[in-house]
Amino acid sequence: MPQIIPIKELKNTAEISELCHKTDEPVFITKNGYGDMAIMSMEVYEGMVRQLAMYRDIGLSESQAEEGRVRGAKESAAEVRAKYGL
Repeated sequence: MPQIIPIKELKNTAEISELCHKTDEPVFITKNGYGDMAIMSMEVYEGMVRQLAMYRDIGLSESQAEEGRVRGAKESAAEVRAKYGL
């Protein structure tokens, strides 16, 4: 369940930090009863960034497959070995 707190509670920074670290999702901040901001721990933020990058890569892969821009595993592995000196 999302955590929602009013902006005036941001004065309690230690408590807000603890709340952010206790939950695996953003904490939503309201201003005058309306959504205004979302804050989260660095761990949650980094996880979301990794997830977005993965979705972007999947979309790119699907586009390349639809365009016929594919190659075999052996060819790809050889390219990786050459690129990284393996």
